[in-house]
Amino acid sequence: MQAHSRMPRGEAAYAQGGKIMNLIREMLSYPFLVRALAGGMMVSLCASLLGVSLVLRRYSMIGDGLSHVSFGALSIALAMGWSPLKISIPVVVLAAFFLLRITEHGKVKSDAAIAMISASALAIGIIVTSLTTGMTTDVSSYMFGSILAMTKEDVTLSAILCLIVLGLFVFCYNQVFAVTFDENFAKATGVNVGAYNMLIAVLTAVTIVLGMRMMGAMLISSLVIFPCLTSMRVFKSFTSVMISSGVLSLVCFLLGMMASYQFSTPAGASVVVVNLIAFGLFSMWQMLGRKR
Repeated sequence: MQAHSRMPRGEAAYAQGGKIMNLIREMLSYPFLVRALAGGMMVSLCASLLGVSLVLRRYSMIGDGLSHVSFGALSIALAMGWSPLKISIPVVVLAAFFLLRITEHGKVKSDAAIAMISASALAIGIIVTSLTTGMTTDVSSYMFGSILAMTKEDVTLSAILCLIVLGLFVFCYNQVFAVTFDENFAKATGVNVGAYNMLIAVLTAVTIVLGMRMMGAMLISSLVIFPCLTSMRVFKSFTSVMISSGVLSLVCFLLGMMASYQFSTPAGASVVVVNLIAFGLFSMWQMLGRKR
């Protein structure tokens, strides 16, 4: 009797697929979720592509450092009654420029410089917050992320950023490749290494500022690090890692948002957990490939 009562595999898969589609349709019926999905997917794609170059050059923690700088800037902006986005972007861009300059001249190692700036900016943000507004909803959403924080302006900026990043990797692929793996060779071939380094730093800074509205300052660096590290478990060439990172970031973000909506968990944390699961699956795939 039990054998006859079981649903055939095909029907079960069809029913499961129907549930997922219903969930997606339900999510798309809310304007704030549409904004969060559109902006978040574009930011995730940008972060993953930039992350490939940053991780391979051992700048993977720059996202964490710049997110803390952004938190310090927005704390001051909120205390003064200014627009957080208009203050955070130029401040974070300047911090990225400063990081590049001091590490290029060899005065301070990149990891030490990132740690120094990160801790200093976070400390300033906490002091300003405690002396003025306190832990308000705005500050909390920037610190831990909120899907309600993504505005139409953020989505528009995300779209512009996405087009610029895609253009950089499509039309300047050879230059980005050369700068990522061997700066001396890139200089010898006539590539303006300083300009490309600065462009990548600026794009990363803007990506961090836009992404932390939803992911939070504590978790935004995961969008930069996870897709690249996960892809590198299986793929070995720069092109395949870059394509895999882009696709993986979009899939993990969408699944994370669906999990957040279904189980009422924080959006940023849900996306990170999905990325962690993907990393585990790709690591298993790598181990199975070695055994063969």
